[in-house]
Amino acid sequence: MRALEKISSFANSTFALWVVLFSLLSFLYPSSFVWISDYISILLGIIMFGMGLTLSLNDFKAVFKQPKSVLIGVVGQYTIMPGLAYGLAVLFQLPPEVAIGVILVGCCPGGTASNVMTYLAKGNTALSVAVTSVATLIAPFLTPVLIMLFASQWLEVSASSLLVSILKIVLLPIILGIIVKLLFKNGVEKSIKALPLISVIGIVAVAAGVVAVNAESIADAALKMIFIVMLHNLFGLFFGWLLARLFRLDEGSQKALSIEVGMQNSGLGAALALAHFSPIAAVPSAIFSVWHNISGPLLATYWGKKHDRKEKRQKEEQKHVV
Repeated sequence: MRALEKISSFANSTFALWVVLFSLLSFLYPSSFVWISDYISILLGIIMFGMGLTLSLNDFKAVFKQPKSVLIGVVGQYTIMPGLAYGLAVLFQLPPEVAIGVILVGCCPGGTASNVMTYLAKGNTALSVAVTSVATLIAPFLTPVLIMLFASQWLEVSASSLLVSILKIVLLPIILGIIVKLLFKNGVEKSIKALPLISVIGIVAVAAGVVAVNAESIADAALKMIFIVMLHNLFGLFFGWLLARLFRLDEGSQKALSIEVGMQNSGLGAALALAHFSPIAAVPSAIFSVWHNISGPLLATYWGKKHDRKEKRQKEEQKHVV
């Protein structure tokens, strides 16, 4: 079990590297990875089931301890990213299927990787977990409405069909995970440290599968698409931080909300695109999955090192005072 925990920890700490590596391999050799696309919904369900296994009442204490911060984070998540997606789609006059893809990413909840990034950034991890949990639990009801609101001018959107898909992929697996944890608490707690490995494998596989299916489309529109996705993510990180700053939240909470808003559950966006629209609509999700797993760790590392330097200076100043 210790060996598995070490492997899990290593996979988690090098998460971004694996996403980039296998996305590149699937782009270069799509035929070797295209089969994964048939199992994207199942893989996401497994990831959400794992999230359910990790949830506890302690995770929701932050909702009651700092309700204002959680509310700001959830509202920011579901207004900033969809609004940015719509604005970028209009500004760059994107084709309908690509516009739908960008908006799909924007309307999804934050990804679970945001919790790890917040921890590495020395941010408010409890707030990050609370926002992710709440945003994910309300996603089946809010995400379809937002997609219909922002994307219906390009293509016909069935909110009811999207609702059913998200219930199956997100909410049902989470609830099953919570039930299994309640019934088999001791067994779950022993194996829970291996869950990051499962999540890493699942997310890497989803990214590789989506890239493989869309390798040709990505090659044709790579530069423009990558630029738009980068802007979407970077603006999300900035406006998430700015929102927290405007509401005068502490520095740790500013980091948490920046990362929560900027990092999306792009795997869910890809699954919805493939199930309800077209493979091309999944391209923005595929690129976002790769890019935010580069920008997130870079930002988290910068903030983490900045925090360490600040602490070091404070300790040195205290020594001089004494």
